[in-house]
Amino acid sequence: MIIENSANSSNKKLLDFNVKAINVLKGIFAVLPLTLALPVDALQVKIIPTNPKLGDTISVEINRDNPDNSTNLTVASGNNTYPAFEIAPNQYRAFVPTTPLEKAGTRTLRVTGDGQVQNLAVNVLNRKFPVQRITLPPGKAGVDATEYELKRVAAFKALRTPEKYWNGVFLKPNAGRMSTTYGVRRYYNGTFAKDYYHRGLDYAGAAGSSVIAPASGRVALVGRVSQGFRVHGNVVGIDHGQGVTSIFMHLSRINVKEGDFVKAGQLIGAVGSTGASTGPHLHWGLYVNGQSVDPTPWRTKVVN
Repeated sequence: MIIENSANSSNKKLLDFNVKAINVLKGIFAVLPLTLALPVDALQVKIIPTNPKLGDTISVEINRDNPDNSTNLTVASGNNTYPAFEIAPNQYRAFVPTTPLEKAGTRTLRVTGDGQVQNLAVNVLNRKFPVQRITLPPGKAGVDATEYELKRVAAFKALRTPEKYWNGVFLKPNAGRMSTTYGVRRYYNGTFAKDYYHRGLDYAGAAGSSVIAPASGRVALVGRVSQGFRVHGNVVGIDHGQGVTSIFMHLSRINVKEGDFVKAGQLIGAVGSTGASTGPHLHWGLYVNGQSVDPTPWRTKVVN
């Protein structure tokens, strides 16, 4: 009896152990399919600045853990889609421009790539821009741009070269004081110009003073009054790459030609008053994916 009870006790313990082992295995296999089924987050997205305001350039940085080279990364805002260019191994960036003509508030950025779509809410803060009131004499006609001028400038602003040419903060292109800031709105004869804002920075440099490239890039536009550039005057456009371009207007002299590669700080021309200008000054416009953005943040913060 003692031996039998001992055997029964041993069998019971073995049975209990087997039951527990089976339950453990059941638990493992019950969890395992769920773990394998969890989606892999292949796109990690970072937005800079975290609190953009109207006129800022929104930088959307994307890291790909499992890159699919057959898929292009894009970032969409509203009806506009912007390409994402590689800035480091498996790291990409797209620029989303904002302008004074837009409304402040929350907007959705759609990041698409590697079979995924991510929607991110970004709150764009309002910003007050200076207002000018201009009275024009009756019958005074403004200067109209030529068709050739408009086509050349539009093609230049639409450039989206994959290479990134700039490095570090952008330099001040002229030593003169800033006479007109970015984003100034205007009333003409009491009527608000809804589609107008000052698309750049003006520097009140002396006639003939040096104009330098604020950042490296390729000269993609050279236009002269003699060619029909009636509004821009003598103009130089630099392609900094990845959808970023600079335009320099009203020059008295041009020191570069199309196709030249210029470095930051290199002389490209001189201040003048050609085109639609009432006095010597330099107009510098910075465009991102075809839209005029505030150059000031580019001069104070490094956009790598």
